[in-house]
Amino acid sequence: MTDNPVDLRARWTKTLIAARHGASAPDPLPYADDLLTRWSEPQRRYHTVDHLTAVLNHIDVLEEHAADPDLVRLAAWFHDAVYLPDRSENEERSARLAERALPEAGLTPAPTAEVARLVRLTVTHAAEESDANGQVLCDADLAILASGPEPYAAYSAAVREEYAFVPDEPFREGRAAVLRQLLGLPRLFRTPYGEREWESRARHNLATELRLLAS
Repeated sequence: MTDNPVDLRARWTKTLIAARHGASAPDPLPYADDLLTRWSEPQRRYHTVDHLTAVLNHIDVLEEHAADPDLVRLAAWFHDAVYLPDRSENEERSARLAERALPEAGLTPAPTAEVARLVRLTVTHAAEESDANGQVLCDADLAILASGPEPYAAYSAAVREEYAFVPDEPFREGRAAVLRQLLGLPRLFRTPYGEREWESRARHNLATELRLLAS
């Protein structure tokens, strides 16, 4: 279930204050409100506040595997903050938004750079073995792939709605290519928890969707 806006604002405030390590800075709430407005834009069907909440919840599950969970959480807030389904530079624009907003919000350059790096990593989800923060963010972002049959069906339907401007046949071809690319990866999930708990179910879901597209 999605947190209500008050709960999400409280989560943002707690995370940002922790990442600032006690430095005095502007009120965190206007930044939360701006981000929540972005996540609530009408063109979104999957990349919504529901998705943001799910990623944050999955980071809570995986936090012991992260080097700095608070920076991973901040990256989750920004990773799809700029999202237009017909554009290919969403992650880059989201990273640049983080680079502008976080110094204003009280973060020093090093953590700001780490958040922006993590946002850019969601283009490929190819976190290196030594990248603990990246592994946690990418696993949390992809965890929807391991959901049960009904949530997965709702996810795939929402993705189709976001790309409603694409005709059926080109969409099927493009979506199938994405699914085949994911299934071709040696591992979908990089954290020990993700590999143990999510890998098998995610591959089953992806293979099932690919068969349905083919039929």
